Amino acid sequence: MRLLIGKMLICLFAVGFLSSCANSRDIQNMAYVTALGVDYENGEYKTYVQVLNFSNIARSENTALGKKVPIWIGKGHGETLALSLADTNETSQFPLFWGHLKAVVLSENLMRRGGKETYSTLNRHYEIRYNVLVFGTKEKMEDILTQKSIFNLSPLDTIMYTSVQNRSQSPYVIAHYGNRIIANMNEPGNSLYLPSISINKHTWLEDKAERGMFEMNGAYFFDKGRLVNWMSLEELKGLRWATENISKTTLQVPLEDGHEGAIQFEHPKMKVIPKLQSNGDVKFDLKVTAKGTVRDSDNATIAVMEKKAEQAIQSEIQKTYKIGVAKHCDPFKLEETLYRQRPLVFHKLTKGGFFFLNERSLGAVQVTVKITSTGKYKEIVK
Repeated sequence: MRLLIGKMLICLFAVGFLSSCANSRDIQNMAYVTALGVDYENGEYKTYVQVLNFSNIARSENTALGKKVPIWIGKGHGETLALSLADTNETSQFPLFWGHLKAVVLSENLMRRGGKETYSTLNRHYEIRYNVLVFGTKEKMEDILTQKSIFNLSPLDTIMYTSVQNRSQSPYVIAHYGNRIIANMNEPGNSLYLPSISINKHTWLEDKAERGMFEMNGAYFFDKGRLVNWMSLEELKGLRWATENISKTTLQVPLEDGHEGAIQFEHPKMKVIPKLQSNGDVKFDLKVTAKGTVRDSDNATIAVMEKKAEQAIQSEIQKTYKIGVAKHCDPFKLEETLYRQRPLVFHKLTKGGFFFLNERSLGAVQVTVKITSTGKYKEIVK
């Protein structure tokens, strides 16, 4: 009996030296950073930390659809990005947890200054992952980070977190993860772009009140980490024919006598063929193949629809290229293709950081359209 009691006392004594969970915190007593906005103004970094508490947004059977979810924004400033983020930490009542950071939004002022310090500071943080979506914006950071989804759902149900617009009807620009941006930032010939996110306040109504919704309204183009220019969504319309992972995009096809048809395309493909000229310049031929389904034909034949669609796609590509060259942007990544296939020629033409593309650099644009279906209507013939 004495031996048993002695063993019990030893066990109790040993338990007192075991490490406890006194420093652990319940999940409801932490502030989860879900988005970060970064600006640069008057020689200081300004940060906007979007914080959500998961107890407010957790899905369950008892969740009331449309119940408004409060969004907290912590603002900080400092001479460096690290000091600006530390400024927010000083007044946070709960510890900030960065493991759920899903989106980073950069202002134009910051992008003009260069984003290398931003990437360096954030990537040093052990909680922050590499698969964070990155956007640029012309909007106020407070407006972007307090924007909610349809039905007053949380910001986590918007395209800034899910990038769901990539699967919508009109995705001309594709969101990029931070790891891909870092990998391509200093890659020779890579015309890096960031999608530009904005708030559309004219499309959706809640009862009779206008409600803003996120949209991608263009893209910022970079060269060797330096901001070059911005192109709008309309100016980038030809880019969709070079983006194979677009699931659906609809083309309005001009027909005779002012009539129009519509074809929905899936996963178009573009091939870039650089051709060295006798004077040392390079011309780029583009070959596009696209398969689609007729959505509206106005009784036109398949042959007419295909021909008119090829002409319309060719016109979109040429227009986007012309605007891009005027702004020193390379949306079709022609320089990258030349670097991959003819590196010596590329280095010669870009010596000293020279942008060598001009309107004459675009050669033939060959488009092949194949209509694979007419939907449930079968009266259209060749």
